Amino acid sequence: MQIKEALEKLFSLHQFGVKLGLENTINFLDVLGSPQNNLKTFHIAGSNGKGSVSSFIASVLMEKGYKVGLYTSPHFVRFNERVKINNLQIGDEYIADFFTEYFDYIIANGLTFFEVTTAIAFKYFAEQKVDYAVIETGLGGRLDSTNVIAPIASCITSISLEHTKILGDTLAKIAAEKAGIIKPGSKVFIGRLSEEAKHVIEKKCIDLSVPLFEIADYTSANNDTVTFADGDINIDDLYSPLQGEHQKYNAALAVLTLVESMKINDTKLLLRGLQNVLKNTGLEGRYENYFTKPRVILESAHNIEGVEVFLKEFMREEKSFRKKTLLFGVMRDKSLEGMIKKLAVAFDKIVVTEIEYERCARIAELMPLMSKLGIDAESTLEPDVYINEFIKKAGSEDCLVVLGSMYVLGEIKTRFSKQNA
Repeated sequence: MQIKEALEKLFSLHQFGVKLGLENTINFLDVLGSPQNNLKTFHIAGSNGKGSVSSFIASVLMEKGYKVGLYTSPHFVRFNERVKINNLQIGDEYIADFFTEYFDYIIANGLTFFEVTTAIAFKYFAEQKVDYAVIETGLGGRLDSTNVIAPIASCITSISLEHTKILGDTLAKIAAEKAGIIKPGSKVFIGRLSEEAKHVIEKKCIDLSVPLFEIADYTSANNDTVTFADGDINIDDLYSPLQGEHQKYNAALAVLTLVESMKINDTKLLLRGLQNVLKNTGLEGRYENYFTKPRVILESAHNIEGVEVFLKEFMREEKSFRKKTLLFGVMRDKSLEGMIKKLAVAFDKIVVTEIEYERCARIAELMPLMSKLGIDAESTLEPDVYINEFIKKAGSEDCLVVLGSMYVLGEIKTRFSKQNA
């Protein structure tokens, strides 16, 4: 089987939707020889920030000289981006051979896209004998396909109301799902959580007799700086190449995790890992400056909390822009009205878009919602063309923010990559 056919078959598994539960994954991994049992892992969950924290952890470990596997989702342009070792993507041949060998089993047992992708990652990392693997959850935690590992450390970055039909309609219920990644014998690290969510995590840690480390106990903020202190590690102004105060806290959570779980106490090494996160992991779509004049920003805020975090940073520089335009595309299972209400106050013009993906909110759904909210929005089925036209025609002090689902941003980047191939 060639890679094109393998990927077509793999993406066709989306027809099986999302199946929360571990039985399929465990059974398949048993067939593969239980590769997850041969991995030393860090497990990262959260409503926002889990991709950034995963990348920061992987980058520091790479700077220390380790061979590091990094499993994230979704991808932007190529499926292979999801599975990397020291920023080298898994090869086409490996994916094609895997699918050729196990295709009959996959179909016979109705495995989902994410179940198969997780199995590929674990098998690949084990065969390549990585020193450590950093694993990002897909959805939730307790019943997520990745939750078959016994991690060195479990990180929960943030908790907000998302996927409420699947994970629950309160912060406490969603926190309980995220807390499912906590295992006996590991250490637990949490970002800035609400008291409601934090209480759930604390109880789970007490029940399992595992230590809990809260980022608030190790950080303080003064204007635009974030200070981190833990034992011999004192960083007065924590640096992150990713824009925004929230990314400094994501960096701090990664540092805390490594200091307390790995006893990495080299400040210069830690800072070098943070500084080189983009080079070491290829992280994209986090307040990414895609074009300078006019300014084009790519931002993968995909829920209300993500929008609030983005706007906090965007408001710092909005006065420098003459006109601000939003190009918005998101999945329909998000809090669309809440996101739009918050975004509308920051932009002079809103344009909605969609991609060919079953979960994507359609223009036909978004436009009536805009009218209901009194927003005179426009629409486009060709977001890449819209961006190109904006770059050609807009003034140097204008700004276009392309915001929403990573799937939407990824599709746009895919179209651009084909244009420039």
